[in-house]
Amino acid sequence: MSSNNGDSLPLPNDVPSDPNNQPSGWFVRFLNVVERLGNLLPHPITLFAMFCAAVVVISGIAGYFELTVVDPRPEGASGRSADGLIHVVSLMNAEGLRMIVSNLVTNFTGFTPLGTVLVALLGVGIADRSGLLSAAMRLLVMGASKRLVTLTLVFAGIVSNTASELGYVVLIPMAAMIFHSLGRHPLAGLAAAFAGVSGGYSANLLLGTVDPLLSGITEAAAQMIDPDYIVGPEVNWYFMFVSTFLITFLGAFVTEKIVEPKLGKYDSSEAAIDLSEQKMDTVTALEKKGLKIAGLAVLVMSAILALTIIPEGAPLRNQETGLVAGSPFLKGIVAFIFICFAIPGLVYGRVVGTMKRDIDVINAMSSSMSSMGMYIVLVFFASQFVAFFKWTNLGAVLAVSGADALNAVGLTGPLVFVLFIMMCGFINLMLGSASAQWAVTAPIFVPMLMLVGYAPETIQAAYRIGDSVTNLITPMMSYFGLILAVASQYKKNLGIGTLVATMLPYSIVFFIGWTCFFFIWVFVFGLPVGPGAATYYTP
Repeated sequence: MSSNNGDSLPLPNDVPSDPNNQPSGWFVRFLNVVERLGNLLPHPITLFAMFCAAVVVISGIAGYFELTVVDPRPEGASGRSADGLIHVVSLMNAEGLRMIVSNLVTNFTGFTPLGTVLVALLGVGIADRSGLLSAAMRLLVMGASKRLVTLTLVFAGIVSNTASELGYVVLIPMAAMIFHSLGRHPLAGLAAAFAGVSGGYSANLLLGTVDPLLSGITEAAAQMIDPDYIVGPEVNWYFMFVSTFLITFLGAFVTEKIVEPKLGKYDSSEAAIDLSEQKMDTVTALEKKGLKIAGLAVLVMSAILALTIIPEGAPLRNQETGLVAGSPFLKGIVAFIFICFAIPGLVYGRVVGTMKRDIDVINAMSSSMSSMGMYIVLVFFASQFVAFFKWTNLGAVLAVSGADALNAVGLTGPLVFVLFIMMCGFINLMLGSASAQWAVTAPIFVPMLMLVGYAPETIQAAYRIGDSVTNLITPMMSYFGLILAVASQYKKNLGIGTLVATMLPYSIVFFIGWTCFFFIWVFVFGLPVGPGAATYYTP
């Protein structure tokens, strides 16, 4: 998951700079300002605690002045009051205090993203700890032909997001080494992998932990307008599946046509380390055997799963309609994410010897959970903020007011998504956590755009574009310091400005290309962004 863990990152003055290599101009100054502002922000957990307090105070003030807006939902709709108005409910009174105290625990335990992400990570933890994911990535990248190595690196970066930090810790340093071994500029390889891992963060062939994480937040926001609205983890899968190939080709194009020519021929004397000592671990015969048998396990699982879904009357189809839409399979997709990582990981581990006993599997799952401590604390405060926002009706009031403003200026067509994606990208420059940013913005913008006429599934897909494309150029991204450290090994005195300038073409091309693709997919061809996903919403 993309996250801003609050660790301090090196500021421009902390990194030795070379005036001849450092870019200058308004954009660099802008990024320096963004970095300073971002460093002034408190930790996301503290931020959510402050938001909770702010909601209580603001609700008290708005309630005192009896702030209301006209409810746009039709008469008789679920959740609509008898007088046709949405009233702000104050939490700064005895009733509000009782509501907060009595629901504090259930707000946390009932927060949809919490359980779904943790369950999915149990399976991912087994696959990661067994060595399956690392071996598969090394085989994919190191086995690629020289002509396809750039495409392969970007593609591997995108699919590595399923395993969280694997792309940052393993693939990006490996990419630099591979490019250097081929006589190409190592920073171009690093940039290509970084573009896939971070710029293509939301795209993937498979559903990962980010899907239930975002869909749970989206569902809670959508239910401010429609209490019965359900948003499943699979709702963006079609669009993100195809986006994987779009970002792969765009990333390879930028690397070979813009970034690598600009970097020029690499001079090994620029390196801060002895490059002759670098080596890449090849995939051993035993690891290849493990991958083959794990692949067979995946095929067997897929065949069994197909038998439960494809035939008419299959047990995991919707028993009322006979369709896959709304079926137990889609509703329980997190369970299948767990199984599809856990079983191949276990099989691979048994073959290569990393999963010999049950305690090895247990330790793998425990390790994945231990790494989620910060996330769990964040979710506690984020869940309270979402609940408070819903109770007070502040989100609904802001959404209705915002929708009225958009209608007043005539900005209700697809163009509104360009501004929405740009806004998400800008916020991401200073608040790099996908979950934290969406938990803050979704309660406002999902209801607002629903009232304008767009479905939550489509709104979420647009958000994911904005959240991804600026990951590459924000020092607030938690792995930015790690990328800078790796890059500095190949170019002494490399500063933040140089790294950002290298990655900027990817952000620009990804933003333009991905946004245009979104418009073509949704508004030209009218395709759903995922299974059973609607494009438009009628209040």
